[in-house]
Amino acid sequence: MSDKVLVITGASRGIGAATALLAAERGYGVVVNYAGNVAAAERVCSAIHGKGGEAVAVRGDVAIEADIDHIFAAADRMGRLVGLVNNAGTIEPTTRVDDLDLARLQRTFSVNTYGSILCAGRAVKRMSTKFGGRGGAIVNVSSAAAKLGAPNTYVDYAAAKGAIDSFTVGLALEVAGEGIRVNGVRPGIIATDIHAAGGDPERAQRMGPSLPIPRPGTAEEVARAILWLLSDEASYTTGSVINVTGGRAVAP
Repeated sequence: MSDKVLVITGASRGIGAATALLAAERGYGVVVNYAGNVAAAERVCSAIHGKGGEAVAVRGDVAIEADIDHIFAAADRMGRLVGLVNNAGTIEPTTRVDDLDLARLQRTFSVNTYGSILCAGRAVKRMSTKFGGRGGAIVNVSSAAAKLGAPNTYVDYAAAKGAIDSFTVGLALEVAGEGIRVNGVRPGIIATDIHAAGGDPERAQRMGPSLPIPRPGTAEEVARAILWLLSDEASYTTGSVINVTGGRAVAP
């Protein structure tokens, strides 16, 4: 049983996988959640095990409430929950708002917003001193799109992440006196395969040179920000959202 368990949703690839690997190096037992790609999740776990760390791959779609319960039940079996990284996300092909339909909006918000809120609620019930816990930390993965709006590409995704920004502040204030810190990160142009899901797999490489730091960011660079927010080094930080954007202007 681990005394330092961390749940990371969407941890089989990209930012989630990088966060899982770094968290294991820093002594966390990691619940590597994935929605469908079991082979990718098992590769992350194998890499952690190969370095002497503790990890378990747990299938679950955060858009399905029963799956969320399954994820946190796995964390309970692993030990004491001390952290949650709400990283699971989805993006649809680029389009304009006048071409959106309800089915797409429901998919986008169910994963990017509703799932994060529901996962946070499960984590609070385990970590809050109000419920007999010993505290912990939650980090929500937002996006620079939440502030930039993503016009002509995925305004729906930007809106879903804007909701996550608001939720981060609200939950932080709600549980600040219960031993739980809640913060977020806003990645900018990061070289992961999420761009392919939006129909533009070369987007990061194309846009990277135009940034103040003239390259796309890496998943590992976002993971380092997440791990800092989870750590005791950020003990007086809550309700904050850190921009990891290579200097790209993002309104506060």
